[in-house]
Amino acid sequence: MTIEPRAVNRIERDSMGEMEVPAAALYGASTQRAVLNFPISGQRFPRPFLRALALVKQAAAETNAELGLLDPEIAAAIAAAADEVAGGSHDDQFPIDIYQTGSGTSTNTNMNEVVANLATRSLAAMIGDPTRVHPNDHVNKCQSSNDVIPTALQLAAAMTIEERLLPALETLRSALDAKAEELWPVIKTGRTHLQDATPIRLGQEFRGYAGQLEESIRRARAAQAELLSVPLGGTAVGTGINAHPDYAAAATRRLSDLTGLEVRETANHFHAQATLDAAIAAHGALRTIALSLWKIASDIRLMGMGPRAGLAEIALPETQPGSSIMPGKVNPVIVESLTMVVARVLGNDATVAFGQTGSFLELNVMLPVTAASLLESIELLAAAARNFADRAVTGLTATERGPALVEQGLMLATALAPELGYDAATTLAKEALKTGRTIRELATEQGVAADRLDKLLDPAAMTEPGLAGGLSGG
Repeated sequence: MTIEPRAVNRIERDSMGEMEVPAAALYGASTQRAVLNFPISGQRFPRPFLRALALVKQAAAETNAELGLLDPEIAAAIAAAADEVAGGSHDDQFPIDIYQTGSGTSTNTNMNEVVANLATRSLAAMIGDPTRVHPNDHVNKCQSSNDVIPTALQLAAAMTIEERLLPALETLRSALDAKAEELWPVIKTGRTHLQDATPIRLGQEFRGYAGQLEESIRRARAAQAELLSVPLGGTAVGTGINAHPDYAAAATRRLSDLTGLEVRETANHFHAQATLDAAIAAHGALRTIALSLWKIASDIRLMGMGPRAGLAEIALPETQPGSSIMPGKVNPVIVESLTMVVARVLGNDATVAFGQTGSFLELNVMLPVTAASLLESIELLAAAARNFADRAVTGLTATERGPALVEQGLMLATALAPELGYDAATTLAKEALKTGRTIRELATEQGVAADRLDKLLDPAAMTEPGLAGGLSGG
């Protein structure tokens, strides 16, 4: 008995002719051409983008059926196939490199071919046979890559903000709020210009960090709202050619139902398709969030510097050995991880901003790299913020060093300025630095009564002016 070898490839056809395609592939000739044309990085569109693009196809099919533009049976098969893709069942069928045609047409075509073949198969027709479900005539109906790809870009980013970034930022905000409450009784020396300043509560510093997270959450939501105004329905150049006049409004309503977000048709298709303004603005918010996290992480790293030859006002959780040569050394590795994420986000911000240079006349042609950069930033910030909360903030503790240094602080002289005058208080501070004595000792020699000094130099009282709107503790 002779066993025939299984075919490795099959022949597919597109407008440019025949093309060999892997026999098991769900995609067709045009996708294979793109695979051969762009052997650049091996980096493919990330899962959130594929999910968003598939949801656009699902919403399109259901809308086209509603408008009487597609046979209900074909529309249902397309919608079911797109739903499969959105769920992640066929990610291996999207092999095209990120560095491809700048409009993302190759990947839109890839999606059309995969969904068409899945729908065809579900209708019991031969895979690859476009006579039943056609990638362009059916799956891509009322659409163009030029409105679909930017819509998928913005939708993917908005969904990832909702599902990944906002929960992570809220986790970190909650951890910082809890730490502010816990550390409220701890009074330490404040610092401005990295030099000693008047006392501050450690909890007040952490209240400031929590405030940064509150603003970060607000900025993330604002970015999300901007992204949810999408160009779907503009088709080729924003005019909506070949699309039903009711298509865009109906399709965006369906996308709202599918995502749970308020997806809206843009008020100006010509602007929305021809620029990266929404993505650039959204990534600008991410840049601000990233730099807020850098500030918080860097402060915590400074306060934990030591444990003996630095500030050492807080102790960070010990997570892993810090040196291959120095026994017992433990480093702030969670902070370092976060700051490297910030560096990557800032690099991505430059990429997204530079993407605007691909905006020529009616279309931007840097959409794939913009999508990859924007989505990477959201994912990295979400993961790093959550990790920072769980592995650094939650377990850090205050040491005795901060409170111990308060009595030695030179800027306690600030509290004596209203009593002695600025110049006399300055003289005290300089004398204390020169002699190593305390402000209290020198003020006593100046004749200030002990009970008066107790009131003026009470560190807790010095923290009250900055307490406006603060916690109830302390």
